[in-house]
Amino acid sequence: MSQAMLKMYISFAGMALLLVAIGFILLARYKLKGWLAGVVSLLAYISLIFGSLIIFYIVFSGPSA
Repeated sequence: MSQAMLKMYISFAGMALLLVAIGFILLARYKLKGWLAGVVSLLAYISLIFGSLIIFYIVFSGPSA
């Protein structure tokens, strides 16, 4: 597998984490109450941070030949 293909798959994982974060935040805000909403929000923000770091790395690592 080439380096470019590997970067593409890693970026898909980052985008998936960002989508999971969106879903968890919406779920926690509008459907859940109490401590369960807090736990889901914490998971959402963790996935948001990891997804953002992955995308940041992919974008600023430069082009691959």
